[in-house]
Amino acid sequence: MKMVKSLLLGSAAGLVAVAGAQAADLPVKAKPVQYVKICTLYGVGFYYIPGTDMCIKIGGYARAEYAWGVNGSSTNVQNGDVNNRFTNNSWWRIRGYITADARDQTEYGTVRGYIAVGLSTNTTGVDGASNQFSANRAFIQWAGFTFGRAQSFFDFFSQAAIGYLGFQPNSDTGDGGWEVLGYTAQFGNGFSGTISAESRRTTQIIGQGCSQFPPLVVGNVNCFAGGSDGALFPLTSVAANAGTINGASGALVANGYGGWQTPDVVANLRVDQAWGSAQVGGALHQVNAAYYNSTNIIPGNTGGNFGLFPGQKLSGHPDNAWGWAVMAGLRYNTPFISQGDYLQVQGIFTQGALRYLFQNPNNNWWIQDGFGTAFGVMSDGVYGGSPLNGTATNINLTTAWGINAGYEHFWTPRWRTSLYGGYTSVSYNNQSNNILCVLQGDGNGRVGNQAIANFGCDNNWTSWWIGSRTQWNVTKDFYMGVDVAYLKVNGMSTSTGLLAGAAVIPPNTNTAVFKNPDSENIWMARMRVHRDFYP
Repeated sequence: MKMVKSLLLGSAAGLVAVAGAQAADLPVKAKPVQYVKICTLYGVGFYYIPGTDMCIKIGGYARAEYAWGVNGSSTNVQNGDVNNRFTNNSWWRIRGYITADARDQTEYGTVRGYIAVGLSTNTTGVDGASNQFSANRAFIQWAGFTFGRAQSFFDFFSQAAIGYLGFQPNSDTGDGGWEVLGYTAQFGNGFSGTISAESRRTTQIIGQGCSQFPPLVVGNVNCFAGGSDGALFPLTSVAANAGTINGASGALVANGYGGWQTPDVVANLRVDQAWGSAQVGGALHQVNAAYYNSTNIIPGNTGGNFGLFPGQKLSGHPDNAWGWAVMAGLRYNTPFISQGDYLQVQGIFTQGALRYLFQNPNNNWWIQDGFGTAFGVMSDGVYGGSPLNGTATNINLTTAWGINAGYEHFWTPRWRTSLYGGYTSVSYNNQSNNILCVLQGDGNGRVGNQAIANFGCDNNWTSWWIGSRTQWNVTKDFYMGVDVAYLKVNGMSTSTGLLAGAAVIPPNTNTAVFKNPDSENIWMARMRVHRDFYP
């Protein structure tokens, strides 16, 4: 028994000795991990990045939407809305974003960096919907300055806050973002002022550009194809837009904007207090056309007659013009009706800067029902003619104005309903209308200051709309809702009461003659399910 006890004690001692020797060979024990700490300096959801004094907040959202009657688009429902067998009335969009907001302190105040990146999937029922990378925010804020892709300082009225459908003309760049370099001064008691240089907002410049073949006939004011006397011929027409009209390739007309020379200048004065907020603002926008000739012609021989073919640069160009826009907006809280209720309204007037009113949709309007059609031309300015024969005009700026209004009512903290509506008007002066009508095949066929519209051809047009959105907030960060709206367009009119020929007919219409009534209308609806995942 004593022998067994001695063996057990010896074995235990040996194990302790071996374990001690192994422990002595191990490296120094690591220090405890520095755990993430909550940062309370900038609100809920911020954490310190370990080892730094910078705070970061990670958030985002996921969204699924279905719409009917929107012509296969989230915004351009009026663009070639032909309402035939090719029209996509159903439309899906799935979106998801991740956001990051990082802030820390400098001797001049807080410096903030913010990004929002994700994907947007759009489909009109075709398999393999496109998954597109999307990034609508990437900016830095510091000492009153904002640099990067944020939101235009012209904006005030938020249609996205009271509706899901994106067809309503307004200035809001909130969804897609806008490039800005601005400075905001705080005056105290909720008053502030901002001055900002921003990316230019363009629709299109319509140029009745013509080239002239030798022999040069001084005083020839016609613009017909061919002709033994060296007549001018038109290089563009006014048609329903088949693509973008912001000056890019594939635009409506050959003569669009020239190269970008100067940013738009935007300024506002604003007040934010317990009762709500108000803002007045303005924008200056350079309207710089390309050339009178829209193609490059080189010296050569035509019909045995030698001569100089004036190209783009030799043809000259109209002088630059300055478009402008002014706005006034009000948001008034009405808790005496129900907690959370508010009214918002905004009015905009512009000459030559129509995208400050029509940020979306940014296209010519075409709504068709059977053979009935409402058509409206969107442009910042119109010019035409040629300096070679004394028919050249300057840029005639287009005039437009509009009003947006909306009210949101909370039935309960979780149920809310909005009612919104608006009105817009686009008008052209006599010279612009004469040129447009000639390009549409409804005039005397001459160019520039010699163009005359046929009696009854009038390119002025208006639109109005009304809609309502009801939303159920299942939780504070998960909601679903439905938006229903009605739009009516009072389009341009023609001398014959018809829109005829390829000059104004959009793609996929499969016919050449349409009635041109006073108005057309559409109904549309959109359902949304949305989940925020802020920390």
